[in-house]
Amino acid sequence: MATFIAMNHFQVNPERAEDFESIWRERETFLHEAPGFLHFALLRGDEAGSYISHSTWKSREAFEAWTQSEAFRKGHAQARTPEGVVTGHPRLATFEAILEQEA
Repeated sequence: MATFIAMNHFQVNPERAEDFESIWRERETFLHEAPGFLHFALLRGDEAGSYISHSTWKSREAFEAWTQSEAFRKGHAQARTPEGVVTGHPRLATFEAILEQEA
């Protein structure tokens, strides 16, 4: 089965970037409870205010099960971002790895 990647693209008010990063550092994600979860990274782009949350899963099915879980609901219930930090809704993009290489 191919590794599955889910990414949420966020556009953040550049003046509130530190607030956005703090929210992610301090929240409980509950990802460790998700069967099939492999890795998470919060990515900051070169363009001011551009961020991506990047999670890697053993399969699409594992990711989809996570989105239906109580742990997902708990993690996202606390993800309320203060007004003025994010400009618009995140955009989800998903991918199946067709080629992977490690060191």
